[in-house]
Amino acid sequence: MDWSKIYIVIAASMGALDVLLGAFGAHKLKSFLLEANRLDTFETAVKYQMYHVLALLVVGILLPTVPTKLMMWSGVSFIVGMVLFSGSLYLLCFTTWRWLGPITPLGGLFLIAGWLMLAISFFNK
Repeated sequence: MDWSKIYIVIAASMGALDVLLGAFGAHKLKSFLLEANRLDTFETAVKYQMYHVLALLVVGILLPTVPTKLMMWSGVSFIVGMVLFSGSLYLLCFTTWRWLGPITPLGGLFLIAGWLMLAISFFNK
């Protein structure tokens, strides 16, 4: 399985989704939000998703050069982190499911782990 290609395809797909969500947020979001103060939450989700789309793209590009397990798991961690962090924030904006609140920091932990594994991959090389 070529993880490098998989990460690049996922990063590109999530990047396209992020641009679509950002455009939606800029033009139509206010009429869909359950609470007006959720606009900041939506913006945070979009911003963090794009940061980590770029991080995943970097992992996909670097993986053939640094083919370590930590580098591979860094990509997995970025994907899981984006889904949990940004995904839970998106759902918090459009639903009344407040139980999702504790999932957001868990996603953040995966994002942090992804960055640490990326760094350690180079440190150990």
